[in-house]
Amino acid sequence: MLKFFLVLFFFVFFLFNPPIGLAFDTSDPSVSLLQNRISNNFSRKYCKAIKNGFSKDEAMKSAIVKTENIISFSYNPQKKWIEKDDLANQISLQVVNDCGWSFGLMGKNGVDYFKSYFLEIYEKTTPDKNFSR
Repeated sequence: MLKFFLVLFFFVFFLFNPPIGLAFDTSDPSVSLLQNRISNNFSRKYCKAIKNGFSKDEAMKSAIVKTENIISFSYNPQKKWIEKDDLANQISLQVVNDCGWSFGLMGKNGVDYFKSYFLEIYEKTTPDKNFSR
């Protein structure tokens, strides 16, 4: 009988006061696909400009402006869900993997450097715009 009341007590207690659960952040796959397309596009433009002899500043500004123009005129409704920091990470990884070795960027340090450099130039180049909006 004591077991029954003890079980009933715990049942009622957890029924009215459930334990806190952990939720995982899941993203929409279409947003990830759009981010992939944007980072691939940016990487192609940046690496091509570097191979054509542009300085890293000129190549960065050119790639940002060209990629921004494509995104601005895109009718994809998912672009409003792209976070600038996530996109900067993905762009940095893509550029370092595609052509980072040609200008001395490799590994995590190269990705971190390119990300901070990208965000700095991006803010200067397009202060009133946001890649995703």
